[in-house]
Amino acid sequence: MSSSNFLVLLKAFSESLKRAFKEDNIELLKAEYDAARASDNDKKTALHQAFRDMLLTKTEDIPAIERFISFAVTSCRKDMTVATMPVVLLGDIFDAVTLDRAEKIFTYVENNVAIWKEEFFFTACKHNLLRMCNDLLRRLSRSQNTVFCGRILLFLAKFFPFSERSGLNIISEFNLENITEYGMEGNEMTLEQLSAGSEVEDDAGTEDEKLKIDYNLYCKFWALQDFFRNPNQCYNKVQWKTFATHAGSAPEGSTATDDRMEEDQIRESGHFFAKFLTNPKLLSLQLSDSNFRRSVLVQFLILFQYLNSTVKFKAETHILSQAQSDWLKETETVVYRLIEESPPNGKKFATTVRHMLTREELWNSWKNEGCKEFKRPEAVLEEGSLTTATTSAGSGAAPAATASSGRPPAKRPRRPLGDLIRDATKQGKFYMGNQEITRLWNLCPDNLQACKGTDRNFLPSLETYLENPKEKQDPSFEWRALRLLARQSPHFFTLFNTPSYKVSDYLESVRKKIQKDKLDIKLENAIKEETAPASTEQTEAEGEGLVGDEEHEQMETELLKTEQLTPEDKNTHKTLAVSKEQLAELAPSIGKDWKKLATKLGYSADEIQYFESENATVVDQCCHLLTLWFDDDMDASLDNLAYILEGLEMMPAADAVKQMIALLSDKAEDVSE
Repeated sequence: MSSSNFLVLLKAFSESLKRAFKEDNIELLKAEYDAARASDNDKKTALHQAFRDMLLTKTEDIPAIERFISFAVTSCRKDMTVATMPVVLLGDIFDAVTLDRAEKIFTYVENNVAIWKEEFFFTACKHNLLRMCNDLLRRLSRSQNTVFCGRILLFLAKFFPFSERSGLNIISEFNLENITEYGMEGNEMTLEQLSAGSEVEDDAGTEDEKLKIDYNLYCKFWALQDFFRNPNQCYNKVQWKTFATHAGSAPEGSTATDDRMEEDQIRESGHFFAKFLTNPKLLSLQLSDSNFRRSVLVQFLILFQYLNSTVKFKAETHILSQAQSDWLKETETVVYRLIEESPPNGKKFATTVRHMLTREELWNSWKNEGCKEFKRPEAVLEEGSLTTATTSAGSGAAPAATASSGRPPAKRPRRPLGDLIRDATKQGKFYMGNQEITRLWNLCPDNLQACKGTDRNFLPSLETYLENPKEKQDPSFEWRALRLLARQSPHFFTLFNTPSYKVSDYLESVRKKIQKDKLDIKLENAIKEETAPASTEQTEAEGEGLVGDEEHEQMETELLKTEQLTPEDKNTHKTLAVSKEQLAELAPSIGKDWKKLATKLGYSADEIQYFESENATVVDQCCHLLTLWFDDDMDASLDNLAYILEGLEMMPAADAVKQMIALLSDKAEDVSE
C-alpha cells in the first residue's frame, strides 16, 4: 500500500470514527469501512491507526476513554480491526497518563476480564495483556503503590488459567535480591543508639515495663532475615548452627516483651506494607507491636514448612538430619504458642495460619506432579438412579434408562496410539495422528527418494536460460545465470580478462563459447562417422532412433571435461601429502607445548588426557595428536599447521613446518619434471 493511499484511508476513517463515536453508532463506521476501495489488510491498518490517534486526544476524560475502548471492542467483533487492538489502546493510554489516572483506568480492565477471556480475544491478546501489566508493575513502587501492584497480580491470576506455566514459580526460585540491611558496621554508633533508646524508656516507664535490647540481640534478630530470604542456607551445617542460635534468641525477645496496649486499643486501620525499618532505636517498639511479631513468627513457620516439604527441584543433598527435624518440631510448637498469645484473636489467627499452610502443601504437591490442568470431576450418580438404570438395561430399555438418569452416552473407546503405530508399521506405512498428514506421508514409501525425483528438478538448462530474451529483463538475471553456470558448466571458474569486465559481457562470451564447443563436438563426431568401418555404420544404422540421445549425452560429457579449459583457468595448487614419519620429525620441535596446540585445534580436556594416557613420552603424545588431526580434519595441511603455530607464537615449530613444506614442494616439482 502506498503512503498516499494510506493517508487518504486514514483521513476518511478518522472523520467517520469521530461521527460514529459521538453518535455511539458502530454502523456508520461499518458503512464507511465497507465502502472503502482497498484490501482488508490495508483498511484494518488505517482504521487501527485512526483509533490510536483519536485515543490520545482523550487522556483527561476517563469515562470517555472507557467508552472508547468498548467501542473498539465492538469494532473487533464486526471484523473491522484485529483482535489485539483494544489491548494495544490500553497500553497506549497507560503510557500516556499518570499513575493515579492509570489506577482508575485499570478498574475498567478488571471489570471486563470476562471479555478478555473470550476465545476471540484470549488467544490474540494474552501476550499483549501480560506485557502491559508487566510494564505497569515496572513503573510502580512496591512500597508506595502496594495496593495497585496487588490488583494487577490478582487480575493476572483471574485472567490466566491455573495451568498457565508463565505465572508459576515452577523450579522454586527465591528472591535473593530482597536483602535486609541493618547496622552491622559502626558498632559504637549502634550501641550508643541502643543505650539512648533505653534511657528514653527509663524515663517513660517503670522497671517492669523496660525491654532489655542489646546489640547482640539486635544483630541476631535481623540476621534471621537472610535465612528467610534463602532457606537453602539451612542445609549447610555451619549455617544451620548459626540459624538455630539466632532463632533461639528471637522467640526469647518476643516473649520478654509485654504488650503496652490492651486488645481493644490496638489500631484497626489498614496495614502499611513497607520494608522493615532496622534502626536500633525502633527494635523495642517493634517487638512490642503484635502485628510485627506475628509477621516474623509466620516467617518462621513458612521456613519450617519448606525445610520439611518434598520439593521437586531441591538438590539431593538438601536433607535434614533427625536432630534437625526434632528441633524444628519443638520450635514450631513454641512459635504457635507465641502466635496464640499475641492479641487480638491470637488463637483464631493461629488456626488460620495452620489452614493456609495446609493449603500450601496441596499446591506444592500439584507443582511436584507437573502442574496438571484442573478438570471438573464427573457427576456421581445416586444409588437409586443407578439401580433403575441397571434394571431397565436388563429389560431391554437401556437407551431410555440412560436418558432418564442423566448419564451422558458412553463414548466409543479409542484404540491406543501404540497399536495404531504398530499396525501401520506392519503394512510399511506411517501413522502421524492426523488423517491428512498421514495421507501425505504415505504418498511415497521413501520420502528421501521422492525428494530426488525428476519432477522435483525445477532448474532450467544453462543454454536455454542464457538465450531466453524475457529472462534478461529480470534484475536478478545475472545472479541466477551465474548460479546455473556454477552448477552446470566449468566455464564459471574462468577469470575475467580485465577488471572492468561486465557480468553481462562475460555471460554473453560464455554463451558463445558453449555454442562453439557444441559445434566442435558435432564436427568431431561427423569426422569419426566418415572414417568408421562399414560394420560400425551398419550397427549405427540399426540404432538410428537413439542417435539423438547419445549425441546429446556425449556433448554434455565433453562440455564438462576440464581439459577444455586454458592453463590459466586450472587450479595448480596441490595439497602436500604428509606421512607419519614426517609428522614424527615435527613432533620434537613442538615439544611440551603440544597441549596448547591441541586446545587450539579444538580437542577437549578429556581427549588431551586420552593422548597422555595412551603415550608415554611427550614426542609420542604430540605425534599421536598430529596424526589424528591430519586423518580426521578435512582442512588439515602443513600450511594451516604453520599458520596456527605462528598464531600461538611457537616460532621454532612454525619454522620447522615451513622447512618441511619447502622440502616436499621441491620433491613434487622434481617428480613432475
